[in-house]
This record gives sequence, C-alpha cells and structure tokens, in this order.
Amino acid sequence: QLFYVFIEIIFVKVYNLTGVIFMNVKFFNKSSEERRNMILSEKVLKTIIILTIPMFMMGIVQALIPITDGLFLNNKSGYVIAGAIGFSQSVIGILNAFSQGLSVAASAIIGQLYGKGDIEKTKHSSVQILVLSFGIGLLLSPLCLILSYIISRGVNEELSVHVFEYLGLYSFVLPFLFMAAIFNSIKNGTGHPEAPFFRMIILLVFKIVFNTIFLSILNLGVFGAVSASFMSYFLIGIWMYYDLFIKKSDMQLSLKNFRFDFEFIKKTMALAIPSILSYILVYIGFFLINKEVVKYGSIALNASTIASNINSIYFVLPTSVGTTVTTMISMNIGNGNSKNAKKVFYYGILFSLMIVFSIIIIFTPLNPYIVELFQKNPEITTITNKALTIYMYSVIGFGIFTVEQGVFIGLGRTKMPLLTGIMRVWLLRYVFIIFTEKYLGVYSIFWGNLFSNCMAAFIFFFFVLKVKWESAIKD
Repeated sequence: QLFYVFIEIIFVKVYNLTGVIFMNVKFFNKSSEERRNMILSEKVLKTIIILTIPMFMMGIVQALIPITDGLFLNNKSGYVIAGAIGFSQSVIGILNAFSQGLSVAASAIIGQLYGKGDIEKTKHSSVQILVLSFGIGLLLSPLCLILSYIISRGVNEELSVHVFEYLGLYSFVLPFLFMAAIFNSIKNGTGHPEAPFFRMIILLVFKIVFNTIFLSILNLGVFGAVSASFMSYFLIGIWMYYDLFIKKSDMQLSLKNFRFDFEFIKKTMALAIPSILSYILVYIGFFLINKEVVKYGSIALNASTIASNINSIYFVLPTSVGTTVTTMISMNIGNGNSKNAKKVFYYGILFSLMIVFSIIIIFTPLNPYIVELFQKNPEITTITNKALTIYMYSVIGFGIFTVEQGVFIGLGRTKMPLLTGIMRVWLLRYVFIIFTEKYLGVYSIFWGNLFSNCMAAFIFFFFVLKVKWESAIKD
C-alpha cells in the first residue's frame, strides 16, 4: 500500500505549483463549514498539501525565532550567555509541557467535535481549555522562580548567574506561552492553519525589533533577551485575544457569563495528563542531556545550542505534516470515516519523507556558512558542523515519527505519546549517550539523536498498524 501511494504521488498526483497556490487561496476564502466539508470530502493528498503549506511556512517562521535569538545573543552577548540561555530552554520546556499537553487534548477534542459539525460545543470547549491553560501558566510562574535558584546551583560558576537571571525573569513570559499553544490548537482543529502562521510572522517581527532594541542598542544581555520575549508575547497575546473574541466570524468565542465546566475540565485533564507527563519526561531528558554537555565546558554547550537552533528549522518542517495529520484524522474519525483516516497516515508519511530529503539536499552544503553567521571561533564551529551533519540524517526518522504521533493524537489516544516520549528520549537516546559517551565524547549526544529518532520511527510504525481506527474519546 505504501508503494502504491508512493507511485501515485510521484507519477500521478503531480500538482502544478500555481495550481497549489490557487487552491490555497480558494480554501482560505471559505467559511468554517465550507472548510470542514472540503477537508472531509476532497482527495486526501490534495487536502494534505493545502493544509500543510501554511503550517510548513509557519514552521519556517517558528524556527527562525530561536535562530534570530541565537544570532543576536552570539554576536552581541557572547558565547557564555548564549550557552546559558540555551541550557535554560529545556527547563522552560518542562514547565511549558503543561500547555503542550493541553494543546494535544485540545487538538483531539476540538477536531473531533468540529468534524461532527457541533459548532456550539466546539466553541464551549475552546473557551474552557483556553482559560484553563492561561490560568495554569499563571500558577506555574512562581515555580519558575524557584527553579531558577535550584537549577543555577547545579551548573558551573561561569554559567550559574546567567541561568539564575534568565529563568527567574522568564516566569513573566510563561502564561503567554500557554495562551499561544491553545490558540494554535483551536485554529488548527477548526481548519484555520493560516491563523497560527500569521501569529508566528507577527511574533518573529516583534522579536527582531525588540532584540535589536534590548540586545544590540541597549546591550542588556540576559535581561534584554527576556525583555524582548516578554514584549513580543505580550503584544501577540493582545492580537490573539482580538482574533478569538472580538473579530467577527462563525467561530467567534465569548467570555460572557463564563464559568468553569468542571465536568468537562475533568475529562479534558484525563485526556491531557498522559501527554503532559510525556512532554515533561521528554524535557527532563533534554535537561539531563544538556547536563552531560555542560561537562565539556561552555564552548561545547554553545556549539550544541547553535546546532540545536539551526537544526530546529529542519525538525519543524516535517512536524507541520504531523499537525496536518492530527487535524485530518480527528475530523475524519469524528465523522466516522476511518478508511479516509488510514489514507491520511500513508500519504502523510510519504509527503513528510519528500520534505525531509529535500531538506537534506538543500541544506547540507549550506550548513558551514550558516554556522559562520553565529560564531567564527574555530573550536565552536568544528563541533557545530559535525553535530549538524549527524542531525541532518536524524530528521528522516523524526519525519516518520511525527506523523505516527499525529495519528495517535487524532484518534484521541493520548497515552501513546507518553510511551513514545519515554522510549525515544529516555530508553533510546539517554541510555545510548550514557553507554557511548566514553567512546564518542560530546558527539554521543548527536549520535543519540539519530539513533533514537530512527528506532522510534521503526518501532511505532508497527504500533500504528495495530491500532483501532476509532475514537478513544467517549461522550
């Protein structure tokens, strides 16, 4: 079946670029109900392309945010501060795991309700999850302050003060990250992928402007980096509120007479907790991996951070296909069309692989020149270039893995991401690093990425083949 789909993509379903752009323009001019009907009734590959293009573009913009941050930090604040902030990101990720887990539940619930055509329940669910997520973000902000003290005591003196300052100040940004995650789920789940894309473009512009002010002009170091993030997310938060609650549309939300639906929240949290735990475990794994990198000093940490920043653009692009797969499968399952949902899985894998191999062909010769934009220190660039070469090929496994994740989320089987997170980052990657570190040194981190992604993709492909293609969300 995979071979048949591959032949169809290469030789039969060859779309003219102008035609694809035209289809997207037509799609984005449609109402929510027309979009829903189009997603459920049009040919699968055509719909994947239409939905993925804005997510694909959003992925590029999203990846440019850490890249531009890294460029400003490396060129204006030095490699020690840049490395300290890169190290702190995994800690932010542990806290932000709550918003990401809730966004997984939101994608499944909203997508399936919208697939059934129940607009009022879709709106009700969206408001409940959005307010819940923002509230959790506010509650977790003090925890970020506490962690800033604990984590900073566990790194060397050169990094400690910068880690403490960054994590402590970033607590003010955290609630807006939560709001952004649910905004994306609401828009993607209702077939409006262009809205997160526009949000990301605006966010990128804000980040560049405020990084220029706080880092280049005022030279405020760590405080400037956090100030740029806070101002950017605060302003984009105002825009998201306008888009969801003030802008006239058939999916306009309202906070009038709002009160928490505790029965709904209970069920939502039951669905979200496995994903939250999955993301927490993944980011704890990343944190422990960063602790291994710190052993090799600030130069190695900075090289690893630069490689991760550049690599983020390679990983984000296939992720856009996984997001499309989640949207399409959740809608088709909600509509009772499991046959179409299976087609989405096969087309999703092959479309993702086409993107991945294009990335490898285009960016492999460009990597050394991109690295030079960040650092010209030969010790740093040597490690970074070797890391990127290994990272490039790990995207192949990740491209397949992210589509498999999209299937489980679309079906509402959110316990599976918990299993995949534990296996991919802990069992396959971290254990690999521990056992090979004495032979490979700092490069064990990058080889571990390649090994874990490829093995996870292979293992969970068989899990998808055995899964029941029906909704795991009851009532």
